[in-house]
Amino acid sequence: MLNAKHTESNAERRIAITAIKTSVTHNINTKTSCAPRSTFWISFNMRFEPLGQKMFTRRNWLLRCSILINVAVLLYIGCILMNGGGNNFTSGGGFLLQEQQPPAVASLQAAPLLPQQPPTSKNAEAAFAEEKLLAAGTGNANSESAAAAAPPAAVVNDSGLPSNSVDPVQVVGNIGSSSSMSELNNTQPDSYIVTGDEKELDERVRTLLNCFDRDYNQQTLQRGDFWVLQNYVRADHGEIKCHESITYTTHADYTFLDNLVPLLQRWNAPISIAMHAPGTDFQPTLDSIKYLRDCAPDNQLVRAYATFHVYFGTKHIPKSVPKAQDALKTGYNCSLPAPYFNVSSGHLYKAQKKLLYPVNVGRNIARDAALTHFILASDIELYPNPGLVKKFLEMIARNEQYLRRKAPRVFPLSIFEVDENSPVPHDKTELQEFLRTGKAIPFHKRVCASCHGVPKSKEWMAANETDELSVFHIGKRTGYYVHWEPIYIGTHADPHYDERLSWEGKSDKMTQGYSLCVLDYEFHILDNAFLVHKPGIKVLKKDNRRAMLAGKTNQLIRKIIYPELKIMYGMRKGCAI
Repeated sequence: MLNAKHTESNAERRIAITAIKTSVTHNINTKTSCAPRSTFWISFNMRFEPLGQKMFTRRNWLLRCSILINVAVLLYIGCILMNGGGNNFTSGGGFLLQEQQPPAVASLQAAPLLPQQPPTSKNAEAAFAEEKLLAAGTGNANSESAAAAAPPAAVVNDSGLPSNSVDPVQVVGNIGSSSSMSELNNTQPDSYIVTGDEKELDERVRTLLNCFDRDYNQQTLQRGDFWVLQNYVRADHGEIKCHESITYTTHADYTFLDNLVPLLQRWNAPISIAMHAPGTDFQPTLDSIKYLRDCAPDNQLVRAYATFHVYFGTKHIPKSVPKAQDALKTGYNCSLPAPYFNVSSGHLYKAQKKLLYPVNVGRNIARDAALTHFILASDIELYPNPGLVKKFLEMIARNEQYLRRKAPRVFPLSIFEVDENSPVPHDKTELQEFLRTGKAIPFHKRVCASCHGVPKSKEWMAANETDELSVFHIGKRTGYYVHWEPIYIGTHADPHYDERLSWEGKSDKMTQGYSLCVLDYEFHILDNAFLVHKPGIKVLKKDNRRAMLAGKTNQLIRKIIYPELKIMYGMRKGCAI
């Protein structure tokens, strides 16, 4: 009987346990039909329930920690990218337009970023240099109608493609324009927009250039085989700041001084001119300077802007050289004709002694004596379009980010000739009409077309004039333009001209052009800036003496100068003299 009761009791326990299992299994399957069967046993067996909770909690914390670590890593990488690590446009060093150091020194220095300045809403009306210099600038008379006709042309590179189709580190866009093309080329101007106030423009350019002011002292120097009277007759502007203007640097003998007044009428800014005056050429040179300052039409421009340096060979010293402070004590008799009027080249001491004209000595003297950061090293017979100085400085002030590119650059001007009976065009619109009617041609087209052929010249001539100055095209001195002799706005950092070369021997700018190429200069061709030669189209004439001297010059360049340049500057594919 006891066994029967015990058996009955065990049966009841098994039935109860089975019922509980069935109930729990039903509940679990109702809530989650896909839960594994082992879940039931963990839930059912109370001994394993705390262990399951710990494992689940640990998994949650590991997952959360992993997510946090990934987010931190992504934020760190993002910070590095935003701060410009390795970005050419945010971490690049200050550009060459800041006051020049020797290349080896400049390459080791990086300029700090300059703070942006607030925008201004005032209108630009007066020339930049007028605040310091007294004479008024000449405006661009016919630019408004041309500007309304068409937008500025997009900048293209040497391959003929739009600049936004190539690496923006290699090609920069239209730096004088605020169009959408600037954004594509990563050259969008910063928040400062130059619209007027000369003082703000002055401060902006000064901050950007960070240049050093130069002395305006009168000095007697020796330069190789030459004596130099630096700042022998100084302009009335006195000392000027390095950022305030652009200096037109040039050279001449006194028979070319009839070009000075027309040049000043268009340039209206400082001119540094080196006068070659050996032997008996010294006195008529000094008399010509006096005439220009005292008697010439617009002589106030000569007084205000023109600084004269005089140089002569050590073997051809004049018999008498007045001290600089005494040079102008005796004025010129204005009833007499200009000393340079109707003088033949054969009358010169230089011609009588069969001296060569040391053209590059004069170029370097005038350039080194310039007070401003920017210089336009040119020839006295080449006249720029009016208003160029102010527009160029406004272009510089609009583009702080652009100036910080590492590549050295210069700003070439397109050059033209007009026939003898035509006036010199004042703006690009007038120049285009002259080109259309055949009154104007590209410079030296009939003498040495490749020497002055400018990249994208046909497109430049077809593009309409605009109100602002911009970069039309960025070129290189390679390919068809390997012998290009550009005339450009540059700085004191650019290579000098080789003083062993003469005007008679030709090729006097070729070695400097080669140096620019090897140093990987960019040539930023300006769209609305140009030079026009004194009226009269030059044609090739046979000159046996010059041909003989040109042969000697070529030998000098090939055997001596070129090997020197390869040692000093190295070599670069595509560069040639």
